[in-house]
Amino acid sequence: MIEQNQQTATEIQVITMTPTAAVKVNELLQQENDPGLGLRIFVAGGGCSGLQYGMTLDEEQEGDTVINMSGIKVFVDEMSISYINGSEVDYVDSLMGAGFTVNNPNAVSSCGCGHSFKTADGGGEARSCGCGH
Repeated sequence: MIEQNQQTATEIQVITMTPTAAVKVNELLQQENDPGLGLRIFVAGGGCSGLQYGMTLDEEQEGDTVINMSGIKVFVDEMSISYINGSEVDYVDSLMGAGFTVNNPNAVSSCGCGHSFKTADGGGEARSCGCGH
């Protein structure tokens, strides 16, 4: 019997990136001048809501899902893909500061800092925002 909940690469909803974020990532990649680099998006434990986003310039690792968008390679590891599936990466430059944010439809709660979130499957109780915003 075939398990119905397994996703293939063609069924995984693509992570999107706003044009503003794509321009900024391209600038960063050009500064590094390494064609093997791409943008790694990951989820790690921690933050005031239980999970937090991370982004770094990195090379492809075994088990990564590789998404090509706007000429940029985006790498997402096996654990993180289920948490950020369907998300949009944006770059915001405001009075509060500049940086990348993830607009995640899977998040049921998040903090004002935009870097910490909780999903419905995450369980536990909501915690107060400790990010200072």
